[in-house]
Amino acid sequence: MIRTLIVDDDFMVAKVHAGFVAALDGFEVVGTASSGADALAAVQRLRPDLVLLDVYLPDMTGLEVLRRLRADGAPVDVVVISAARDAESIRSALHGGVLHYLVKPFDRRTFETRLREYAAVRTELAALVQAGQADVDRVFAGARGGGRAVPTTPKGIAPETLQLVREVLGAAGADGLSATECSERTGLARVSARRYLEQLVTQEEADVRQRYGTAGRPERRFTLRSPQRPG
Repeated sequence: MIRTLIVDDDFMVAKVHAGFVAALDGFEVVGTASSGADALAAVQRLRPDLVLLDVYLPDMTGLEVLRRLRADGAPVDVVVISAARDAESIRSALHGGVLHYLVKPFDRRTFETRLREYAAVRTELAALVQAGQADVDRVFAGARGGGRAVPTTPKGIAPETLQLVREVLGAAGADGLSATECSERTGLARVSARRYLEQLVTQEEADVRQRYGTAGRPERRFTLRSPQRPG
């Protein structure tokens, strides 16, 4: 299990992130911290494998926490999760050796993909005895998110609504749904349901096929792809 510490001064945000982490296979939440001092103490006490670190904390910045962790030689991996978008924060995080930098707000799928990439890198490293250049390149590409990119949702596509359509489509099974059926099950207008279904196809999460009814009129049916778990 990948022992994870969540550092965020907003209790509700920390709770949401803890739920995301707990739902992922191979991860467990070992604690939360709401300040920089609490985070440093928790790393020493709990010995987590991974810290999800906010930048804006009440007593010091998350970047200062990162500097102190590195100065102390703490063997912990760090993913920054913050609303901080300035170049200096990003540069400092990069120099501090963070694996990823997630900018708030983000959707759950992006969050889960980044953590799965991290888990895949840990698995890859655990299997290595002596690495060749190809092995090193693969590990560093995975650590920097060099695998399959997570597409950003275009304007007018709400991540929460996209997740609703994704869940409804998944529940439909192998037969899938038409845009009309999706509209009925989600409460969206038919044209909106079709847009969200097509977005899932664009993101390679769903497939679409033509099916001809008894009257010979073609109907587009959408089916959700089975999720792929990292090896």
